[in-house]
Amino acid sequence: MPSFRFESQYEGLVVGIDEAGRGPLAGPVVAAAVIIDRTRAKRRLLSMLNDSKQLTPEERERAYGALRDSDAITIGVGAASARVIDRVNVLQANFQAMVRAVRALGAVPTFALVDGDRLPRHLPCPGLAVVKGDSKVYSIAAASIVAKVTRDRIMVLLGQRYPDYCWHQNAGYGTEIHLEAIGRLGATPHHRMSFSPFNRLL
Repeated sequence: MPSFRFESQYEGLVVGIDEAGRGPLAGPVVAAAVIIDRTRAKRRLLSMLNDSKQLTPEERERAYGALRDSDAITIGVGAASARVIDRVNVLQANFQAMVRAVRALGAVPTFALVDGDRLPRHLPCPGLAVVKGDSKVYSIAAASIVAKVTRDRIMVLLGQRYPDYCWHQNAGYGTEIHLEAIGRLGATPHHRMSFSPFNRLL
């Protein structure tokens, strides 16, 4: 379970950063940056935080709402489109989204804790990459929830424009229904043309 063990090692505003959507065949990659005021965060809110993949959709939505409603939480969100992913690759697009999320905070953090094994370049502060940080660090767990819920909502909206691909159900991942629609209808502007097996299907 997450804790403040990492955040408590650094002074000032410590931000947790995570992303959602590196693997799908369609849609953007979305990153979130979250600062938690440890002196004001409620235990009930903290108890809702975990790696977003370990939560049900209903639990994610409740945690997302609690994060948005709390005056102890500062949130920034950034994204990179499918076109950016195709141009620079998904890892670099992910890093761009993370930097944008930090810039969207409205505050400059003193230290960043980033889920994974690499730090994005151009962060405005020093940082530490934490492998499986979304299950170890409260602020990263919060960022994972915000990024996942935000991206899922984006895919629902995009799915209303392209209903045959069922993005409201698969969030752009390569499910059977999605792959069948690609084979039948081809690409949309939101598909990642550089991704396999998409290239082979087209």
